[in-house]
Amino acid sequence: MLTDKHCKNAACPPDKKRARFTDALGLYLEVSPAGSKRWFWKTYSDGKEGRMALGSYPSTSLADARKARDAAKMQKSGGIDPVQARKLQKLKSKNPTGDTFKVVALEWYAKQEDQWSLGHADRLRRQLERDLFPWLGERRLCEIEPVELLATLRKVEERGAIETADRGLMLARQVWCYGVATGRVERDITVDLKGALQPYRGRHFAAITEPARFGELLRAIRAYKGGPIVRTALQLAPMLFQRPGELRAAAWAEIDLDAALWTIPSARMKREKEGKEHGGPHLVPLPTQAVAVLRDLHRLTGHGVLVFPGERSHDRPISENSVRTALITMGYTPEIQTWHGFRATARTMLAEVLEVDPLVIEAQLAHAVKDANGRAYNRTQYVNQRRQMMQRWADYLDALRMQNSVAAASSGRKKP
Repeated sequence: MLTDKHCKNAACPPDKKRARFTDALGLYLEVSPAGSKRWFWKTYSDGKEGRMALGSYPSTSLADARKARDAAKMQKSGGIDPVQARKLQKLKSKNPTGDTFKVVALEWYAKQEDQWSLGHADRLRRQLERDLFPWLGERRLCEIEPVELLATLRKVEERGAIETADRGLMLARQVWCYGVATGRVERDITVDLKGALQPYRGRHFAAITEPARFGELLRAIRAYKGGPIVRTALQLAPMLFQRPGELRAAAWAEIDLDAALWTIPSARMKREKEGKEHGGPHLVPLPTQAVAVLRDLHRLTGHGVLVFPGERSHDRPISENSVRTALITMGYTPEIQTWHGFRATARTMLAEVLEVDPLVIEAQLAHAVKDANGRAYNRTQYVNQRRQMMQRWADYLDALRMQNSVAAASSGRKKP
């Protein structure tokens, strides 16, 4: 066994690359020709010899080296690989910013922000700052108990925001998963909260899908006595069934009336940041009825940029409340029919009544292909098929509006 004197006087002959001085139980001191001295503990795994560094001499004394060896042996006897455990500890120590919930959450947020749209990023940041940081922000992630997170989310529930509480749990889950990945915490505690919050069923926009009732709504729209801008938006909403934000912010530069085509730039579509910046535009074929009402409106607003400019400022489009209020005025409250609900109306009736191919309908709705391979390889936009579908849909809406419900419903069905 070595002594302190042996360690102090140990030297490597000039004709060797290194010299080893053995102590006991696999501990040895390795000396280089330049005079550096390092402690190692010999290990074996799957029949192969390895070693674990325990420090340099004299900063790590013989007694300290023996203690480090014994600690490593204890880990190994307990089923823990001491070499891997040390590597893991080094990785964990590479998080100098800290391990509080706020620090980890903001670090995760910064990693993801470039992939989100500005609106989505802003909503997530506001929810963190409003619903989670005030109660959990300064707590170490590894010390937060499931019951503590549950109490925080129930504060959101208590104000009636069931959907917000559900989103808060999903947001917390992302933070904990990132915390596990970066070594701040050992496990994701959000799995313990399954079933602990009030279930959120998701929000569905009210939509009329019965032909007879929808015909009544179309007649009410035609009889609406409001301003021409809102009246035109009301007429186009069920006919084109695009998202409210996409329709009300339409610009005349996007619309080619001669070609009967509306080209919505990707930046204005409901997409992730990558899709907004690099995706293609969404093409909306215009039926003859849409072209006609747009030509009429062009006489009024065609001198400006926006198709549907607001009354107070022509630089801003009409608000979503403008059409919503018009629907309420006609007796169609949000529980009966919403602006966004026109999409569900069209999706249902096109499939069930006109028996249109669902893929063509989904393309018109600008719904992304759910399959990852489909997104990569399916670039089909079905423009020709959609042009036929949109004209057929507009004709069917005219029939619903002008005829009795039985004749209107049958007029759109395919003949056997």
